[in-house]
Amino acid sequence: MSLDAKGRAASEQQQSDGVSSCCSVADVVTPTKLTFDGKACGIRTDIRIQQMDCPTEERMISKKLATVSGVISLEFDLLARVLTVQHSDAALESILLAIKSLGFEPQVDFKDEAISQGEKSASYLPLTAALALALGSEAIAWFSDLTIASLAMAVAAMGVCGLHTYRKGWQALISYNLNINALMSIAVTGAFLLGQWSEGAMVMVLFTLAERLEQNSLQRAGQAIKGLLQLKPELTTVRQLDGSWLEMATDAVIKGALVRVRPGERISLDGVVTSGHSSVDQSPITGESMPVDKSEGEALFAGTINTNGVLEYQVSAVTADTTLAAIIKVVAAAQRNKAPIQRFIDKFAAVYTPLVLVLAVLVALLPPLLVDGNWQGWIYKALVLLVIACPCALVISTPVTIVSGLTAAARRGILIKGGVHLERGRHIKWLALDKTGTITQGKPVLTDSLALTSDAGDYQQLALSLAALSNHPVANAIATSMRELGQQELAVSGFEAVLGSGISGKVNARQYYLANQRWASKLHSIAPEQQQLLDEYEASGKTVNFLLDDKQLLAIFAVADKVKQHSAQAVEQLHHLNIKTIMLSGDNLKTANVIAAQVAIDHVAAEQLPEDKLQQIEKLQKNAVVAMVGDGINDAPALARADVGFAMGALGSDTAIETADVALMDDDLRKIPEFIVLSKRVHSILVQNISFAIAIKLVFLVVTLIGMGDMWMAVFADVGASLLVVANGLRLLKMNRVLS
Repeated sequence: MSLDAKGRAASEQQQSDGVSSCCSVADVVTPTKLTFDGKACGIRTDIRIQQMDCPTEERMISKKLATVSGVISLEFDLLARVLTVQHSDAALESILLAIKSLGFEPQVDFKDEAISQGEKSASYLPLTAALALALGSEAIAWFSDLTIASLAMAVAAMGVCGLHTYRKGWQALISYNLNINALMSIAVTGAFLLGQWSEGAMVMVLFTLAERLEQNSLQRAGQAIKGLLQLKPELTTVRQLDGSWLEMATDAVIKGALVRVRPGERISLDGVVTSGHSSVDQSPITGESMPVDKSEGEALFAGTINTNGVLEYQVSAVTADTTLAAIIKVVAAAQRNKAPIQRFIDKFAAVYTPLVLVLAVLVALLPPLLVDGNWQGWIYKALVLLVIACPCALVISTPVTIVSGLTAAARRGILIKGGVHLERGRHIKWLALDKTGTITQGKPVLTDSLALTSDAGDYQQLALSLAALSNHPVANAIATSMRELGQQELAVSGFEAVLGSGISGKVNARQYYLANQRWASKLHSIAPEQQQLLDEYEASGKTVNFLLDDKQLLAIFAVADKVKQHSAQAVEQLHHLNIKTIMLSGDNLKTANVIAAQVAIDHVAAEQLPEDKLQQIEKLQKNAVVAMVGDGINDAPALARADVGFAMGALGSDTAIETADVALMDDDLRKIPEFIVLSKRVHSILVQNISFAIAIKLVFLVVTLIGMGDMWMAVFADVGASLLVVANGLRLLKMNRVLS
């Protein structure tokens, strides 16, 4: 399976931005040169634009950069306020100048660090002063006739907190874009011209305060996944050449270094245990509830916690290449890929604002011309409508919720490659499961080996020689058992692995095969007594392979694979969600049925070659959304074709993490029903947020038109709605249990 086959959401998004790309873009450090088929295709640069917080500003930047030579593609992350540009080598300076011409302050070299508490406190001091001035202006207007004093205090309040809004609003207007700053600027200026200066000042102060609160909430949403970065310790204890141990910066540790980790410490880098025994809490990466025993030869992963023993291990990956780093990259990339509902909302928002603006103009002109001639009253209502014309709450509601869902899943060891897959999960009606390594443990053991003829010779040594060259679980089981019996490998030439059938090769110039029943029966006929033996093995759930040469069947090998502890529970949970299950196995029908019966699988398709599994998926897709879960190369075509592809046991496997739609960081099938439930909950919160955002706009439109709305209420309706939808989306981060 490839990223091109499963990355349609990203490519669709690039097309919707109106910019094409010469290569698929990976999540890389900024700035980074990109290549495609060995040819350079530009540089990818992350640019932070602190003032970019609304889709209207996104459109302003897109429109401006469309005129800049050398720009290849754009990706916007409004939550993080980061624009990622793929461009030619010489275009960066022009890009930055174009962004600055819009009144923004682009930053190329920036750090993802939270604002210090002191800076946060200091930033509210001007607002406090502006609020005091606005309140003073209101009080004077209410209780005295000192009009000049009230006006002066209102202007002072505007000068303290409103200049930034006016500056951004002016840039939006000259760029023919109407963002919330432009609309607020027009509305407040109109209020001043109508003599409502104290109200205009108070509205600007409240808007600035609410915008600051909204910004802080969005920073929390945008930085949610950054908590994973805290899983990596800053210091690591490394063995020196003289045998001593020295603490050094984790980022400076090289591959192959020997590292020591004490009880209670967090493991800083991926590696393999060289000495010691302990239990390791892998829940930060996999979501597992119980620690996993680790001893010599076992793999360790960055971000996990050593619980009770001292471990020494050899580093297998530096900081940028660890499993933890891969997780962070995947989730960060997933946050940038818009789900279909996000793209729909963006298109809706682009139409909504102009419509409300036209309505405001009509409200200002038609009633006084046609009804009562009260120009001031109707113009005031039109100005109030402008305040709620920006669809920020509606647009913010979707990315905050989806990002929270992606982050919640990652914390439970479920890596989702984008919002499109999270959104599609709730529609799944069929789940196709591979058998070996998915339903079963994938570690079969040899239970029986028997010569079928007196001419079999040293059949165990021959089987070992072939099986040792394969990485298939059944071949591994045969090879392991033969080595335990003291057999030695012979030289093999012309080795070939036939997917879904077996392996072959020449030993001492003689052709041998280690084949499953289907392939063996094509090469030689199976005698009745051999078939009876075969039936007995298969009836007990064992998988049978034959050793044969060009003339006859030589020996039979039977292996058994245990069902995973939680497979039956996972299938039961899927059934409760009204999802049907089908097992696609390359094994024979009798063995497949025995395994399927143990976990209550609905349907079984046995003796499946890779192309057969693909056809099964395509057949099911005619009437339903189909997901596929597997762990081997045999499953790749079916995984690529499925609507949602799950990779099992992705912990430590960069390939699985990079190619799957959803990567399960351990081998627990129960994470699939968790993913589906999470998908449904995300959809439910999306519906709540979108419904609330639209409802509050419609209600306030009516309230304003009947004369009961004012600018204070408009500010609370607009920015207050944004705060509420953000808070509702962030609830997903607090879910202790996804599946209940």
